[in-house]
Amino acid sequence: MGNLSITLILVIITVLISYKAFSDPGAKAQLVFHPASIKNRGEYYRFITSGFIHLDLTHLLVNMFVLWQFGEVVENIFIEAIFGQVWGRIAYILFYLSAIVVASIPTYVRYQDQYGYSALGASGATSALVFIYILLLPWEWFIFPPLPAIILGVAYLWYSSYMDKRGVDNIGHNAHFWGAVYGVAFFVVSCLIFAPHLLDYILSSLMQGPKPPPFFN
Repeated sequence: MGNLSITLILVIITVLISYKAFSDPGAKAQLVFHPASIKNRGEYYRFITSGFIHLDLTHLLVNMFVLWQFGEVVENIFIEAIFGQVWGRIAYILFYLSAIVVASIPTYVRYQDQYGYSALGASGATSALVFIYILLLPWEWFIFPPLPAIILGVAYLWYSSYMDKRGVDNIGHNAHFWGAVYGVAFFVVSCLIFAPHLLDYILSSLMQGPKPPPFFN
């Protein structure tokens, strides 16, 4: 795996673990985010392992596509513009894992006494990656849906909040919002300390405002 990016390695590991959990309910039960087990049994590892399993194949494919597409961009920024070759890779791994944990903390606080609640998925970490991309390229157009990044980001947070309130599945929708907040906070603090020039770039990008969609030219 020497020539693979950290992002691609994370994708491969997540796919393998998720695929195993699809056919092994016992393993899935041991890895899922279950706040009551964390509180009463001290199973803190669930904060991280829950980010490597998914509800079904569609859930897995969506999260892995987002991880691959946006993770490659963020990983390169960490390496090339902020932390350097070695520390950039280390920082990226720590950021990804910590995003899974931090995004789950509010859910833990809310559901720690509810034995019937569980959640799973890498959505907290992928949200963190997406919102770093949005900070860097706020007016970049997505092909589907055809919206600027910053508009799509707001819509994504609204949808996550809506699905969290509905509570119709055990996907960690609440983690989407907090993952996004953590991604923005981590990136801004990192830039303040190691690469202040990137903050100037972010502000300049925001001030440029919307641009015509390239696929209509």
